Amino acid sequence: MKLYCKQLLAAGSCLLAGAATAQVLPAEQRNNAWFVQGQQSLQADRGAAATGAKNVILFVGDGMGVSTLTAARIRAGQLQGKPGEEGLLSFEQFPHTALVKTYNVDAQTPDSAGTMTAMMSGLKTDVGVIGVDEDIVRGDCSTVAGNEVATYLELAEIAGMSTGIISTARITHATPAATYAKSADRNWEDVSDMPEEAVSAGCEDIASQLVGLEANLEARYDGVDVDGVDVIMGGGRRHFLPNDPAFNSPDAASGTEGDRNDGRDLTAEWQELYPEGAYVFDSAGFNAVDSSTTSKLFGLFNESHMQYEADRGNDIAGEPSLTEMTSKAIEVLGKNDEGFFLMVESGRIDHAHHAGNAHNALADTIELARAVEATVAATNPEETLILVTADHSHVFTIAGYPKRGNPILGKVVNVGATEPALASDDLPYTTLSYANGLGFHDLHDETDSEVVYGLEPVSGRADISAIDTEAPGYHQEALVPMASGETHAGEDISLHARGPGSPYAAGVVEQNMVFHIMNNARRLVAE
Repeated sequence: MKLYCKQLLAAGSCLLAGAATAQVLPAEQRNNAWFVQGQQSLQADRGAAATGAKNVILFVGDGMGVSTLTAARIRAGQLQGKPGEEGLLSFEQFPHTALVKTYNVDAQTPDSAGTMTAMMSGLKTDVGVIGVDEDIVRGDCSTVAGNEVATYLELAEIAGMSTGIISTARITHATPAATYAKSADRNWEDVSDMPEEAVSAGCEDIASQLVGLEANLEARYDGVDVDGVDVIMGGGRRHFLPNDPAFNSPDAASGTEGDRNDGRDLTAEWQELYPEGAYVFDSAGFNAVDSSTTSKLFGLFNESHMQYEADRGNDIAGEPSLTEMTSKAIEVLGKNDEGFFLMVESGRIDHAHHAGNAHNALADTIELARAVEATVAATNPEETLILVTADHSHVFTIAGYPKRGNPILGKVVNVGATEPALASDDLPYTTLSYANGLGFHDLHDETDSEVVYGLEPVSGRADISAIDTEAPGYHQEALVPMASGETHAGEDISLHARGPGSPYAAGVVEQNMVFHIMNNARRLVAE
């Protein structure tokens, strides 16, 4: 237990040994209708599950809707030489599952900023804002003050737990940022992304908030003494480095890697704050980290997002996999007797779907399942709650009447047939497609889904008779052409749970219930 909690306990304000005080949670958050509703939902079913978790691990497959799970489990089985339909991804074998409603306060179809804020804070909020409630005005710095919400990661810090954030996206991107930042706009990843009036008004960019989380929390809450996030791994170096080639990393892909126009090198600032910590930027540095002696780890493995799983071998200096990062994080965090909270995002599932490329979306989903499998093997189910969910879905469909075992990335071949089925336009079609997006592109063995954004969107049908639709570079047809890429979908997503408190993952729930399920398992906020 940290010293400050001993002091608070002596004063009668510490809820439990190593637990946060109820007073830490802002009154606006504690009294918010969404938050109250979430607490009441659990209270109504009190006794349904044993609690008392030591550790909480939240996995988020960005954009990992139910159709993505179905297609990924089939793909995983087929890669093993099986028909595929009979299989299960690792977390689909968890004993408890719920459906989760993903809408934002102001949007029927959500974005990642609002959805992840709901999961981390226990209340729903608007599209495009991070760590603030629905009273915020997006893009208006002046509306942030007074509308900030405390996140589960911050409460874990205050409780003396170790904390970690992992993402294959930029670590300043919406989903990971919602664990630690307060921002009127998800796009304010560094100071160069912010309007001058927001900078002048004192709003802080997201990257700076991550490095400064310790100071920010101690300034926000009287008597709190925290030590900052212990493990941070992902992409997004450009938001931490000055816009000066002198600060380029050895594996920089751009002539000038950094974006910051304030001259700050946040990687150097982090190393000054935590001289005992390890800052790494490539696979060699990652592999050299001794998790038994390392207490702080900061890894930024790419200028922007990390590679798709299919592209990791093409990285300039090499990147660890999601499974490797997750395993290393658990080793580092697991040394704390007070337990830990870890959030792991597979962020590039979402990006592949936006590009209309099912191959990469499924590959990254399968890698997430591997990371969960490794986590199950490395943790004790009696003391660790593991949740696996998504922030939203995509307009990704599984259609036609393909026979059992038909390649999930292939053309539809009907039961009893040997040749692809033809639509009414006498052209074959694939099992997987998108309701909207950039449409058909045959990029052959190209594993970088983003390449498609340099091409014109294709509307209408294409003759794919002679095309290998199972190739990494095949982009599925889309019904509605969208030059900006495929969009999110608004249907429910799934929540899979294992460990203390997991039976509360049941039925159809609001997305902010994820926070309350975690808090019920490892109590950081009083009821």
